[in-house]
Amino acid sequence: MDITFHIERQTNRIILMLAVIIATLITGFAVWRVQLTAQAKTQEHLAQEVLRFHILANSDSEEDQALKMNVKEQVLAYLKTAMPEGMNVDETKEWMRRHTDELEETARQTILAQNKDYPVSAAVTTCYFPDKTYGDVTFPAGNYEALRIEIGAAKGHNWWCVLYPNLCFTDATNAVVPEEGKEELKSVLTEDEYSQVTAQSRYLRIKCYSWSVLNNRPAGVTGTAQSPNAQAESPEIQAEGT
Repeated sequence: MDITFHIERQTNRIILMLAVIIATLITGFAVWRVQLTAQAKTQEHLAQEVLRFHILANSDSEEDQALKMNVKEQVLAYLKTAMPEGMNVDETKEWMRRHTDELEETARQTILAQNKDYPVSAAVTTCYFPDKTYGDVTFPAGNYEALRIEIGAAKGHNWWCVLYPNLCFTDATNAVVPEEGKEELKSVLTEDEYSQVTAQSRYLRIKCYSWSVLNNRPAGVTGTAQSPNAQAESPEIQAEGT
């Protein structure tokens, strides 16, 4: 009698523990899915409000990587002087499309000045980007429109930042992005969306693969528009990369 009671008691305890574990797992999975769905919606909205900048180097040689950074500096300098202020994201994209010839020429002259004759192309196109942090702002992985410049074979490590709103670093050494750019970003996102992309948000601690699940992509893999050999640069190489 005592033995039977003891067995039944232990069995009930095990059943209860299993029920608690299963309930916890189900609840945790449900919360995880809700968070992922919210982040996916944020990414979709964010993609409509920004224009990113993407440069692919000819190769990973030290010389070609240095050339890529020179092209980046000259293109940003051209944009600073030539692009009108006060445009919204759609006007910025349209301006870029109308001035791809000038952007290509700026890059081409920079390349020629380094005694190289690589071909260069510039276009506003849609690219897949992995998770990327700019200072204290993190953009979730997904498809974004970007000004994309390809140098030569475009098989080297790439460099990226955000042209609109301007989140290209003002201080690359200390990873400082312009406050005006963050304020513009905040103005086009909801309070919850902005909290999700800032460093203070708990959402940023979710792994890259979580975004990749919703996008049906392996973590860290770039989209078809990008060369299969061109990967996101390390922070040491890509001081401003996004």
